[in-house]
Amino acid sequence: MTGTTSLTETELRYQLPEIITMALPGEKAAAILARRSEAIPPSLTCVYPVAIAKAEGAIIEDVDGNRFLDWVGGVGVLNIGHRHPKVVEAVKKQENDYFHAMINILTSEKYIALAEKMNEIVPVKGFKKRTFFANSGAEAIENGVKVARAYTKRPNVIVFSGAFHGRTLLTTHMTAKKANSVGLGPFPDGIFRVDYPNLYRKPAYYTDEEAVAYYIERIKRAFDELTPANQVAAIVFEPVQGEGGFIPAPIEWVKAVRQICDENGIMMMTDEVQTGFGRTGKLFASSYYEEAGCAPDILCTAKSIAGGFPLSAIVARDEIVKGIGGGLIGGTFGGNSVSCAAALATIQVIEDENLCERSLELGAAYTARVEEWQQQYKEIGDVRGLGGMIGVEFIKDRLTKEPAPELVNALIQHCVQNGLIIENAGTYGNVVRFLAPLVMTDEQLEAGLAIFENAIDALCTKLA
Repeated sequence: MTGTTSLTETELRYQLPEIITMALPGEKAAAILARRSEAIPPSLTCVYPVAIAKAEGAIIEDVDGNRFLDWVGGVGVLNIGHRHPKVVEAVKKQENDYFHAMINILTSEKYIALAEKMNEIVPVKGFKKRTFFANSGAEAIENGVKVARAYTKRPNVIVFSGAFHGRTLLTTHMTAKKANSVGLGPFPDGIFRVDYPNLYRKPAYYTDEEAVAYYIERIKRAFDELTPANQVAAIVFEPVQGEGGFIPAPIEWVKAVRQICDENGIMMMTDEVQTGFGRTGKLFASSYYEEAGCAPDILCTAKSIAGGFPLSAIVARDEIVKGIGGGLIGGTFGGNSVSCAAALATIQVIEDENLCERSLELGAAYTARVEEWQQQYKEIGDVRGLGGMIGVEFIKDRLTKEPAPELVNALIQHCVQNGLIIENAGTYGNVVRFLAPLVMTDEQLEAGLAIFENAIDALCTKLA
């Protein structure tokens, strides 16, 4: 193997993955990873032998000069890629003026401009909308629940199996996987869980239509068995479950949820922390719902909102947001001016570069290739998703659908050693998620597919 010449950041954006060290981690990365193991809590786990030095677009370069194709994107944070030039420009311009103005003390025009833009583009039910900002996805969900409870004057919230809503005390409890909350209780009350419509793992012998009806009925039964409907403030769900395994909600189920909410005075709240900003082929997955006449009442989003800067947003119609009293929402850093400037630039990039359409193209190309592999390798059980948010579920047996998390862990390591960063998801850790930056080139996509295919060929069993 030979070394590479130093690349400018602009050139890096268009490079292909390449490993130049004899093994990973390289010498410099190994030293940083050793410092990591001594300096931070071991619960902040990481399986990737990579210490980042620079990144552009969909390419990461580590401290040893190895280049990796990024199909994780900060777990959905980098839809417009690493360090988009227009975001860099907007951030530098804002930093020349001021860094921060707390909205409860000073009015930043950037905060207002971003709120106006979000009110224009976010698909929630109602004509006049209002937006406020927090720092993270978990904070957005907490604030959405606050808003729903304040407006409805009700205490309870319905969530779903497979859900992931964050790591604060409330959102940890709203999250389904209890491995995420071992030893952290007691938890806030008022959270009730029902089955999410996972059609790949639907009840045996059900058609998809019968399964959707079954999952709708589970919500209605919750009003008898868990909490009366007149005590429910919100039904909260992810349009495509993220950590749960990239499982899209069937549109007929969403329509039924909308009807249930309307009939019972319940807020329908979508968690678009991971699905927002072009990831699913529209600016928001709830845009599909708006077209079908079932837009949510409250939408919470974060991750790709600001191109890598910490920011989240809560959007609802005027009457709902006005139902919460003074001083009950807000925070020191929510809507930081630099983050707002980055978000305005990010939205402009998505619109100018047609990244919603690009998301559909990338998702279709990726899905088509994986479906070809599905006909060749018995461990590929399901391929599903929406737009550029695709999950591949790996199993041990197609009849029993027994999950294969060990295989997925091996695939991750095989890929990273060859320059491709992928990540697992799912209740059982047996799903490979596709969250590549939407600015990835066709050549980079092909390079990544080749690495992924080689890993599958090396580790999976070919069908006879």
